[in-house]
Amino acid sequence: MQPQGLQVAIDGPASAGKSTVAKIVARKFAYVYVDTGAMYRTVTLRALQAHVDLTNETEVLAVLQHTKITFTPGNPVQHVFANQDEVTEEIRSETVTNHVSTVSALPAIRAALVKRQQELAKAGGIVMDGRDIGTTVLPHAAVKVFLVASVKERAERRYLENQAKGITTSLKTLQQEIAERDYKDSHRTVSPLRKAPDATEIDTTALSIDEVVDRIADLIRQKQDLTQK
Repeated sequence: MQPQGLQVAIDGPASAGKSTVAKIVARKFAYVYVDTGAMYRTVTLRALQAHVDLTNETEVLAVLQHTKITFTPGNPVQHVFANQDEVTEEIRSETVTNHVSTVSALPAIRAALVKRQQELAKAGGIVMDGRDIGTTVLPHAAVKVFLVASVKERAERRYLENQAKGITTSLKTLQQEIAERDYKDSHRTVSPLRKAPDATEIDTTALSIDEVVDRIADLIRQKQDLTQK
């Protein structure tokens, strides 16, 4: 019997490796990958371009309501579109990175995007990563993973990524920005970053990408075996 397509939720703080491993896991099981962080980043980018007040929920929601967010496969990264415009690179800019927590803390924005994310996940066979997937977006996901890593390790990862893009932010500044984002994400009123009670925590600090993928793949296979019994 063909294994049932499961809902896989991968949560964790910034630069814990969520998106990287989620993409690989999705390919391994022929599942759909949904980058929820890219959705919040796209709204943030559009709001910045529209020069609206990022703390004004009504204004940012108006931007979102006129923005269709879609994904298409790509190698090595999938492509992200806001309406007809590709924004794959723009949403990873330092400016968007430093403002996305403000936008993602707005209750109306979270409610609207959670609804879109749940629609995408209805059919199963999906890997979704973010901050509140296992707790809010897919609370009944068959597999829930919470990735963690030290602030130092995550800053070093971001530093190397930035160097490859020609961004010269210092390692010390990145450590401060990541620590601040951790605080904002874990202390926001709506859907704060936290580990679901039934999630498996994996500390990626000393693990390779392949090792993290293997651990998550084992969890998925275990659940698939249970669904077939």
